[in-house]
Amino acid sequence: MGNHLKRAGNRLRLLVQIGFTALTNGYLAGFLRGKIYTGKTKSLCVPGLNCYSCPGALGSCPIGSLQAVLADRNYKFAFYVSGFLLLFGAVLGRFVCGWLCPFGLVQDLLHKIPFPKKFRKIPGDRWLKFLKYLILAGFVILLPLYAVNFIGQGQPWFCKYICPSGTLLGGWPLVSANPSLQQTIGWLFAWKNLILVVLLVLSMLIYRPFCRYLCPLGAIYGLFNPIAFYRYRINAEKCTACGLCQRTCGLDIPVHQTPNSPECIRCGNCAKACPHQAIETPFSKICQAD
Repeated sequence: MGNHLKRAGNRLRLLVQIGFTALTNGYLAGFLRGKIYTGKTKSLCVPGLNCYSCPGALGSCPIGSLQAVLADRNYKFAFYVSGFLLLFGAVLGRFVCGWLCPFGLVQDLLHKIPFPKKFRKIPGDRWLKFLKYLILAGFVILLPLYAVNFIGQGQPWFCKYICPSGTLLGGWPLVSANPSLQQTIGWLFAWKNLILVVLLVLSMLIYRPFCRYLCPLGAIYGLFNPIAFYRYRINAEKCTACGLCQRTCGLDIPVHQTPNSPECIRCGNCAKACPHQAIETPFSKICQAD
């Protein structure tokens, strides 16, 4: 029964991921023409790491939008983007990462590829988890604000020098469809390709390396996990501390001890695997009533 529920839940999550990715990147003409969609919806953010430069993107990435405001020489506080992040963080936390992020879907699919040996974590995992917070502070906030040119204009440092989602969903389709771009690519595109390829290979070996160590959007949403509306609760009367939740978790989180860890992407596998139904969500009582 438990395995059946887990398989059904995984199918549902995969369908939601694919559906949301198709919905937010549904401008097919952009892929055919190799041009970025610039319609009215592009001024709106989507919750996941969805590159503005993806030819099919119908909305904007909140991290890219935040950098654009901070880097502008006529800088004003990013009320809309900050409010957007606060709203989704307060309601869903890192549920966004597990269910609504296109690059999260890419990593999930790659991890399904059979490989002789899969790893639960890499050496230094405990400390590498903090790297995403340094990237958030440095590349998303401080560098766009203070590393400016002579007229006071900054750059979107994370998007320009790191973001693998932008390279995969934006860079590759645009370069492949535009011969003029192919003649101008240089070391920066090569550098970002190196980052992307390393992460794609790692995704086959360990679960979601980008989400674990590098994603600044995940860092923001993770801070909300303990207080978000959608959070987990351990029923102490049912939990036997068997550890099955941690063994089931792709991110190796001891869910019975820290059910609202900032690392948790709310995939739900731990709750489905628990033989005692000790991991509860805000909807658990509703489901039990049904």
